[in-house]
Amino acid sequence: MPEPLLRVENLRVEFKTDDGLVQAVNDVSFDLFPGETLGIVGESGSGKSVTNLAIMGLVPRPPGRVVAGRALYHGKDLLQLPERELSDLRGKKIAMIFQDPMTALNPFLTIAEQLTEVTQLHLGYSHQQAISHAITMLEKVGIPGAAQRLWDYPHQFSGGMQQRVMIAMALSCKPDILIADEPTTALDVTIQAQILELLRNLQTELNMSVILITHDLGVVAQVCHRVIVMYAGRIVEEATANSLFADPRHPYTLGLMQSAPRLDHARAERLHAIEGQPPDMTQLPAGCAFAPRCPFAVEESWHQQPPLAGRPGGGRLACFVDITKAPRKAAR
Repeated sequence: MPEPLLRVENLRVEFKTDDGLVQAVNDVSFDLFPGETLGIVGESGSGKSVTNLAIMGLVPRPPGRVVAGRALYHGKDLLQLPERELSDLRGKKIAMIFQDPMTALNPFLTIAEQLTEVTQLHLGYSHQQAISHAITMLEKVGIPGAAQRLWDYPHQFSGGMQQRVMIAMALSCKPDILIADEPTTALDVTIQAQILELLRNLQTELNMSVILITHDLGVVAQVCHRVIVMYAGRIVEEATANSLFADPRHPYTLGLMQSAPRLDHARAERLHAIEGQPPDMTQLPAGCAFAPRCPFAVEESWHQQPPLAGRPGGGRLACFVDITKAPRKAAR
């Protein structure tokens, strides 16, 4: 295996709230290798976005803070870099597509003003060079009439076109790492397919590594090489995409897959729902956070946190039970 481009070790992020201390990310470790697409999946509130905001140095302080951990990029710990050095890397070497382009783009600035800022700041382009590059990037992401549309405002673009502008902005400096946070949210199926195809093509062209944050298992199956499943701020399973879909080993992963509609199942077949609700992040249990919703939970699950260890077939797994052999029980 090549050396990882990004190595995250034992990351912990907390938020102080009126209701108590929220352990949003708890002891998360993973590697990202050159040229690969790593998917991070889980329900809302599982810690997917906060993990990557911490890597980018974008956790709002207060109320949030990175309590522990390292994020090593070419030997540099991003979590310890001075703000000036981190700002130099952010957008140039590590870029991010934010979840909602309608709020990520400044409604008071033209697309030209927003696209040219990044290349003038990081690459030292003149105004004319930046304009020319911005037109090229808009053409690359499939926006017709780019030279004219460059002077429009965000509200003059559809949701799919705004997402393309965000991709153009993120890729303007040809970063090593692209973090895509729900890049196809609120887009219809046709536009979603176009955006995913665009990201795949640009990744190949620029030889980027991609972290794809999503709750959509269909998207993961299409584009990811490896997948991390998160629940209640922790990694519960990690495997290659093929292995994970063929043989899910964590009850939560299995529940996610069974809750998604499939074309090879009968139309009359009811979708499985994961019982219960995600835990209160201010009062996490001593044992496995998924135990109250788990049909396979054993007594040990209620009192002890399962360690993240080797997974049958490769990868990592945090579970006391072999769900391929254990009987299902009613969740408590």
